[in-house]
Amino acid sequence: MWMRLLRKGAEANIYLSTLIGRRVIVKKRIRKRYRIREIDKKLRDYRTVHEAQLLHQAKKAGVPTPTVYLVDREKFEVVMEYVEGVRLKDYLENGSLEKALKLCFQLGKLIGKLHLKGIVHGDLTTSNIILTKDWKMFMVDFGLGFYSKEVEDYGVDLYLLKQVFESFHYKIARKCFNHVLEGYRKTVGEEKFREVEKKIREIGVRGRYIPSEKRFHR
Repeated sequence: MWMRLLRKGAEANIYLSTLIGRRVIVKKRIRKRYRIREIDKKLRDYRTVHEAQLLHQAKKAGVPTPTVYLVDREKFEVVMEYVEGVRLKDYLENGSLEKALKLCFQLGKLIGKLHLKGIVHGDLTTSNIILTKDWKMFMVDFGLGFYSKEVEDYGVDLYLLKQVFESFHYKIARKCFNHVLEGYRKTVGEEKFREVEKKIREIGVRGRYIPSEKRFHR
């Protein structure tokens, strides 16, 4: 199976390949030489399987994600559907504001569906949302995702997205994030929304979570 490198990451490399005549994405977790070999293998194995499970559970929750075709625990690879489209990040930079706000509202609804099922994405950036030609949004890259029932974790998830808007889409950041919150409110309900919204404000005040710059540059 041929593979063409698309992107190098801190934990994994992303390749374009084919499987049974269709284009696929191969995510391969790379060895960290500073880690003891056995520990490194266990970590890569766990994270490979865990991400595949999260993708599947997110899809069951009603959030479009790439379909997982194969998990190779020997090679630490996840082979998944290739989703053709543009990153939401690129659309927000070049598309119409009216459509952008509708997309942000829809994104908020998808995030709400994740959180209602206890799934935290862990890396909610506009680079990790793929927009297809029929305006369907796919969430990708659950490599930092995990399960949680803690409001703190939901707040951090959304606070990261807020920072992304302010860093890369600053001209429309406030409007975009407000529409995300409205979509989120519509999905999770008023009571849960108020709890998470309060937590987002608390995180901002105390500086609980400031992601490193390298996570933004995709």
